[in-house]
Amino acid sequence: MREPLKADMFDELCPSPLTPIRVGDKWAGMIIRCLEDGPRRFSELRVPLRGITPKSLTHSLRTLEQSGFVSRQERSRSVEYALTPLGRSLLEPLNAACAWAEEHWDELVDAHEAAYQASRRTPTP
Repeated sequence: MREPLKADMFDELCPSPLTPIRVGDKWAGMIIRCLEDGPRRFSELRVPLRGITPKSLTHSLRTLEQSGFVSRQERSRSVEYALTPLGRSLLEPLNAACAWAEEHWDELVDAHEAAYQASRRTPTP
């Protein structure tokens, strides 16, 4: 039996507009991470992805499946999602992107905050 996914698997800020590199939609990279250690049921994925709605999770899983990154496997009473070999090939680039983002996190936060402040100062006609 595999270990359950941890509720705190992802930082509270993720997904955020600070994520500089995305595969698919804003949830796809995290879904791929959740499937890294083996197949998972929909309800298992919702634990660490607590900010996602069921509709968005379904949409993201379908998109990943259509792109060939995830397979949907029907079991006797449930459905499990798993990474395909193509999806598994994304793990190394995701690791590199995460390491880069961690190294440049402060710069990303500062740039995002500056852009937000600038958009609030835009004069109205």
